[in-house]
Amino acid sequence: MGTRRSARELALQALYYADMNQTDIEKVIENFCRHFTPSKRALPYFNKLARGVVRASSEIDALIENFADHWKLTRISCVDRNIMRIGVYELLHCPDIPPKVVINEAIDIGKKFGAQESGAFINGILDSIRIALKSGEIRMTHRDDNA
Repeated sequence: MGTRRSARELALQALYYADMNQTDIEKVIENFCRHFTPSKRALPYFNKLARGVVRASSEIDALIENFADHWKLTRISCVDRNIMRIGVYELLHCPDIPPKVVINEAIDIGKKFGAQESGAFINGILDSIRIALKSGEIRMTHRDDNA
């Protein structure tokens, strides 16, 4: 498994825990790293994703809800919701990663951790956001290297 894939999966687990328990992400990251010890190569990207998703959560959640026709964010499974949060964060804040790679990674992680239909659901929403970014309907935000 690649370093970024590993970091994405670790971030999903940390974000899932924080989401389910309404816990501060800094405490989650601290406990997570103490118990699961992410590799030294995956740790920086794991931190960037986990902190970045939380920092940009209002923007990310609004986009997901806007593009998830007839779905409230609270109705989306916690796994799918956090996979999409990571994907949207990468689409908006990681210009070095091609959008199709972001979407494919999210689909694969959805198939691994989510329900049977998670991959298709995640694909539909993230691809709609990708198209809106490409058309200029929404804008990619600046890259935050401190996340």
